[in-house]
Amino acid sequence: MPLGFGPGNPAAPSPHLRELKEIVRAVLDLDDDTAVVIRQLTCTEPGCPPLETVVGVLPMNGPPRRWTLHQPTDEITEDDLKAALLTTTPEGA
Repeated sequence: MPLGFGPGNPAAPSPHLRELKEIVRAVLDLDDDTAVVIRQLTCTEPGCPPLETVVGVLPMNGPPRRWTLHQPTDEITEDDLKAALLTTTPEGA
């Protein structure tokens, strides 16, 4: 089963994941045409925690942006996400 999907409906994202996406939309004031992708990945770099979360923002017009949080998706709070989005330069910017 892909990470981030609920056990009741494998095609539906978990409530926490939906909440994180809404926070990204609100903090960055994104329009409806901009896709927000949040994925939990295994980190293979030396010294990196075993799981990390990547937040991708993919506008219809403009360059994609990406932030990496070095913690599992289910441990990310609203404050964690806001801090990452507002205080770090996105990768690919």
